[in-house]
Amino acid sequence: MRWKVALLTASDKGSRGEREDTSAQVIRELVEEELGGDIVDYRIVPDEQDEIMAALIEMADYYRADLVITTGGTGLSPRDWTPEATLKVIDREVPGLAEAMRMGAMQRTRQAMLSRGVCGIRGRSLIINLPGSPKGVHENLMAIMDQLPHALSILSGRMGEHNA
Repeated sequence: MRWKVALLTASDKGSRGEREDTSAQVIRELVEEELGGDIVDYRIVPDEQDEIMAALIEMADYYRADLVITTGGTGLSPRDWTPEATLKVIDREVPGLAEAMRMGAMQRTRQAMLSRGVCGIRGRSLIINLPGSPKGVHENLMAIMDQLPHALSILSGRMGEHNA
């Protein structure tokens, strides 16, 4: 089963071409190697809540991505708005994924407790917020990678919630 995955980077500098998007490259590698996913859309937007919301809606509704992964904008900076944008476009939260990501990352650094990333569902798309650093991306995504195929199977209707 190949999952359709969309990647969204929220970064002012990245959107202006002033910073290489190494975090998205880590996501791409993990999605392709660990999850068996195909990238159907990738974009960088500035740290603007409306632009993040618009991109998430398009990725979920138009591209019909099974999984939308964001990177950046989950910290405490005044420009970090990704969780708020995500909360405005999802239908339901999936708090266990965000909790597992923070717990997994906190085993390596206590600073992980400062990440405000959320996870939720829009239609049949699972949206996951990851931190902006390549190391944070890897730690957070690997903390939940083993559960993503099951979650996506349920969400897509390919498997019932209690099938094993």
